Amino acid sequence: MKPFAYVRATSLQEAAAAYASHPGSRYLGGGTNLVDLMKHGVETPGTLIDLTRVPLDDIQELPTGALRIGAGVRNTDLAAHPLVRTRYPVLSQALLAGASGQLRNVATTGGNLLQRTRCPYFQDVSKPCNKREPGTGCAARDAVHRDHAVLGHSAHCIATHPSDMAVALSALDARIELYGGEHGTTREVAAADFHRLPGEHPERDTVIRPGEIVTSVVLPPAVPGSRSLYRKVRDRASYAFALASVAAVLELGDGRVRHVALVFGGLAHRPWRAAAAEERLTGAVPADEAVREAVDAELAAARPLRDNAFKVDLARNLARDVLTTLIRSASDDGPPARPRP
Repeated sequence: MKPFAYVRATSLQEAAAAYASHPGSRYLGGGTNLVDLMKHGVETPGTLIDLTRVPLDDIQELPTGALRIGAGVRNTDLAAHPLVRTRYPVLSQALLAGASGQLRNVATTGGNLLQRTRCPYFQDVSKPCNKREPGTGCAARDAVHRDHAVLGHSAHCIATHPSDMAVALSALDARIELYGGEHGTTREVAAADFHRLPGEHPERDTVIRPGEIVTSVVLPPAVPGSRSLYRKVRDRASYAFALASVAAVLELGDGRVRHVALVFGGLAHRPWRAAAAEERLTGAVPADEAVREAVDAELAAARPLRDNAFKVDLARNLARDVLTTLIRSASDDGPPARPRP
């Protein structure tokens, strides 16, 4: 591992000042991804700024009924929190589907959002990779790409985003709060807009600006009577990244779909919000045929590669099953699940 300097910050102001003094530094939360990448030589920061002493580890219910989750909250604690389990079960399910128990005990909310792709060509510094070194090429495109993107990829990158949690946050219409940048300002970004597609700049995973710190995630107030569900398909029963996953939130009223959010994981460079499917389903009678047409319309945009066409059918069947399960459960008594934006 390349030698690096270490700074332990106790406040956001200290952390931002440390970054200003050491441009190109990396912020350290749980370190479950960043430290691994440093060991592989993928990440080579001159300075690590440790945020674990910055007070960002609270989960707070706001007067509006919204829930603010500090960026330092551990994944295990977030998944087990009573308000998350009862009001936002899709988030708890997604967190428990990710990583191992040991990793969830260390990983943080902010770090989960900022984790990088598990593309093996990105992690192998002997191979060209536009995400790791822009302009060097994409070794995955003509090699083994079974696990790679089928939606939204570009000629420069076919990597997928690895987070389960981020897929659920997009479906929940969460907002991400940021601090820092050049002037120490604060701003917030919709979770659905936080991660980006590769385009010509696959090295940029998110819209976060240099020096900015993820401080919290805000979930809108839950709506009684709505339903939500997260399901994930992976190669083995123990922890593994998604071949495909689906997070969905559904609200019915007067015999029609009042609101639906559908997000795919494992298919693209970011959690894929299924806008075409949502538009078709909103206002429709909740029937199997409507679900099939909506999911098919969304996945018509898929552009599978030589080895991963199976992902399209996998995602199609997964989404249909999740949506029909939610529709059928709507006639039963169950926990509320959806936040209203």
